[in-house]
Amino acid sequence: MDSVPSPLPDLRTLRDACTTFACDAAREIMRIYAGDLGERTKADKSPVTDADHAAEIIIVAGLRALTPGRPVVAEEEMAAGRLPGLDDGPFWLVDPLDGTKEFIKRNGEFTVNIALIENGRPTLGIVLAPATDTLWRGAAGLGADKREGSGAFTAITTRTPPPQGLTACASRSHAIYSDLDIWFRNNNLTVADRVQAGSSLKFCLIAEGKADIYPRFGPTNEWDTAAGQGVLEAAGGEVVTTDGHPLLYGKPRFSNPHFIARSMAAR
Repeated sequence: MDSVPSPLPDLRTLRDACTTFACDAAREIMRIYAGDLGERTKADKSPVTDADHAAEIIIVAGLRALTPGRPVVAEEEMAAGRLPGLDDGPFWLVDPLDGTKEFIKRNGEFTVNIALIENGRPTLGIVLAPATDTLWRGAAGLGADKREGSGAFTAITTRTPPPQGLTACASRSHAIYSDLDIWFRNNNLTVADRVQAGSSLKFCLIAEGKADIYPRFGPTNEWDTAAGQGVLEAAGGEVVTTDGHPLLYGKPRFSNPHFIARSMAAR
């Protein structure tokens, strides 16, 4: 039986603690990345590795100690049928290794994702790319920042797109340019450049002003997007459904509709 939830620490405390959890998980991921990945297939036919499970154990244990009684929705626990009961209070969304296919391909484009959801919105997001040791994070009211390796955190913000047009992000595993081209044309948007990136890195590219828009017209789960959305919104961007409403969390089956992540200037 779940314990009675304690009041949440302030967002700065939560952000710093989750930074540590993500770094601890990343070290374990890279240890496994250097050897046998332990690749296998889940019931839904998607791949999973030893790194997915090892990273999730580290993060979930940390979150449960940090915020006793608060639900933690984590991808591999969900896959195993362990769904925590949600109330109207805050909860965590965790994807311990977003981009498992990229991890197996060993192309470096995978991330650790941790997000806090309050009132349906991600108020804290941590995205860490273990292969490059690059960490992005954002928190409501605190802004967004980025750290590379052992360097200092530096503030990041979205940009105003250049006059020649937008830089659009596409998923490396789901790049369906014809659908995107139709959508861009129907919305009178000029795309000057495209960049492919795996996992949550697309949100982060927009958050730090290296891209402007990422339309996603394929299936995603909430743990795939929450951390990236938390970073992007803290950096001055937004993530909306195709009818313009904010992408919210705690939905049935934790499934997302189609959405558009973008800087405010890319509307």
